[in-house]
Amino acid sequence: MKIKEITNFLEEVAPLHYQENYDNSGLIIGNHENEVNGALITLDCTEEVIDEAISNNLNFIIAHHPIIFGSIDKINGNNHVERVIIKAIKNDISIYAIHTNLDNVYNGVNSKIAEILSLKNCQILKPKSKLIKQLVVYCPSSHASFLMTSLLDKGAGQFRKYDNCSFSVLGEGTFRPKEGSNPFLGNVNDTEKVTEKRLEFFYNLEDENKILDSMFENHPYEQVAYQTYTLDNISADIGSGMIGELESEIETNDFLNIIKNKMQADCIRHTNLVNKKIKKVAVCGGSGSFLLPDAKMKNADIFISSDFKYHEFFDADGDIIIADIGHFESEQYTKELIYDMLREKFTKFAVQLSNVNTNPINYL
Repeated sequence: MKIKEITNFLEEVAPLHYQENYDNSGLIIGNHENEVNGALITLDCTEEVIDEAISNNLNFIIAHHPIIFGSIDKINGNNHVERVIIKAIKNDISIYAIHTNLDNVYNGVNSKIAEILSLKNCQILKPKSKLIKQLVVYCPSSHASFLMTSLLDKGAGQFRKYDNCSFSVLGEGTFRPKEGSNPFLGNVNDTEKVTEKRLEFFYNLEDENKILDSMFENHPYEQVAYQTYTLDNISADIGSGMIGELESEIETNDFLNIIKNKMQADCIRHTNLVNKKIKKVAVCGGSGSFLLPDAKMKNADIFISSDFKYHEFFDADGDIIIADIGHFESEQYTKELIYDMLREKFTKFAVQLSNVNTNPINYL
């Protein structure tokens, strides 16, 4: 099996363009054509994880967090990032990261947290926009049906739970071919009037290249008249965090103990317990303080995340309970999420969970 077979699947689940603009998800070390004898799943890629892969004869590491986040000027082994890179390359080990793109899909990191906490009726806490586009293209009516079919086959007209969605209207198009042109209709230097259809389609951003390629390939005109628009429509199943409900209300202290137990947290930093009972719960794996306004706006009783700074706790402002359980603790089940996806898809492929605890934080 080649790396690209695995990464193609992972990027169907969590497309790379869903990642945040600061992120570095994707294949970080290695070549998509490399053969893979097995994969090791980890939250972080450390030197100990590289050693574990070597000892288990696994040449592909899939991590949640990218080992390379910023620019690297030199690779001399002077820090842990450089040492991981050197050791991976020396031992022909490829490294892939599936980070905020996996955070931002419905069945991703936050869905796993919601599952662990037995939340129901879950929704994305802060859905993303500008992931849906619109194509408008003009075509002679005689060829409109053929062009429409070719575009629909490539993913145009996909809109949430529907496909083959389109709109068309007849009109009159005019054009005058200039010297050097090779018009499908009309003559050079003569103004031509043609009965045309204006075809419109929604489509998902990830399908844009293949849709436009199909349009150029199947449109009869030498020069295609078309426009694309980025839409502000909300993508309800793509975005940050998740909000759901408990089956029934739970006393706040009891729920904090449930969190501590199920999320294996040695401690929970929290604000004043302004709510005596908990019903509506917002969660975000990793650093989620940016979602506090959304959790408050959606009337969550508690927001479970990590990496809150001192002054950010004041922003709860008596409206909500912040429960900071730790970055590693909030994302630790991501390994199982990735493992289960791969085992279900590639039943005969060797996939192992790393046994290395990569949490850099210790508690006394």
